[in-house]
Amino acid sequence: MNLGVVKAYFIKELSELIRSRLIIFVYLMPSMVMLLFGYGIRMEVTHTRTAVINYDKSKLSYDLTSKFEHSKYFNVKYSNIDENKALKLMKQGKLDAFIIIPESFEKRLFKGQNAEIGVFIDASFPLRGSTIESYIQGVLLNASKEYMKNIPVKKLVTVNHRTLFNQSMRDENAIVPGLIGIILLVAPAILSALLIVREKEYGTIFNFYSSPVSKIDFLIAKLSIPFIFHSFNIFILFILATYIFNVPFRGNFFIYWITSEIYIFISLSIGLLVSIITRTQVVAIIATVVITVIPGFLYSGILMPISSLHGEAYIEAHLFPVMYYNHIVYDCFLIGQGLSSDKNITYFLILIFYGFLLLALGSKLMKKEL
Repeated sequence: MNLGVVKAYFIKELSELIRSRLIIFVYLMPSMVMLLFGYGIRMEVTHTRTAVINYDKSKLSYDLTSKFEHSKYFNVKYSNIDENKALKLMKQGKLDAFIIIPESFEKRLFKGQNAEIGVFIDASFPLRGSTIESYIQGVLLNASKEYMKNIPVKKLVTVNHRTLFNQSMRDENAIVPGLIGIILLVAPAILSALLIVREKEYGTIFNFYSSPVSKIDFLIAKLSIPFIFHSFNIFILFILATYIFNVPFRGNFFIYWITSEIYIFISLSIGLLVSIITRTQVVAIIATVVITVIPGFLYSGILMPISSLHGEAYIEAHLFPVMYYNHIVYDCFLIGQGLSSDKNITYFLILIFYGFLLLALGSKLMKKEL
């Protein structure tokens, strides 16, 4: 590697980056995405618009209604309505769920007979619908446990559960670490996608064609500036995650840092690869966004766990680096196993292989001719 050539291109890229004011984009976009999505994405469902239709009018049915009224997950908005009215409100989008307590509900329970409760949920959005269903089942389960205390039952099964890794069940703890993987995939790739295609549009690429500079020196010089600048985002995003969103950090910071550096190199290599095969900046940006944003959200683990994917989707998830990186990041923030986990070591080695593969592929496709 010719250090003089790398230094010359380094100074040239730095001056162009400052002159074009893209340096503002380097730091503004990642921070904005972190703040917007960190506060905007919510998996928890609260204040569900609910109606409890009480046909029983007994003490037990009123106690059950009170549990829904005093839960933060439900907002009991309607009372003294019938089933048809509740269904009409749900069709109008004014009601998320309604619960029907039938007549003689308390009497049937005290006689030891089977008693049913009707639950109707708006499942237009399946994830939200299943979450509301789980909340309703939880309220009914707690109510039934209190009821069973007054009835002598032998060998009563008691469930003693513990939540691990995200004990407070905060959405921020699950969303923000995953956002780091998406941001460090998209932002560096978009910047590097402009590096070579911009010279093609301006015609300055002919300086490289006519010079004795090797392809590998040219590519390394091109990647150096965005790599250094985006390395600071590793620390900026860490500060936002831990101090703004109060996400715990239980792992080794060195593992988080070195893995993030490798991941940024991979992201830059993806953008550089797009820059090599495209001819205009508009096409390069669109192609980079499609290649990074869509897989980033689908396979980062934010919207759904990778273990729940099957078939082609499971294979596709393992073809993108965001899955491997986010696994290590989630471990650093929430679990803290570090290199004592064989899976973390395997994913770390896969990321290194990914970086070398993309750089070699870029060097292969880069031509010193028209």
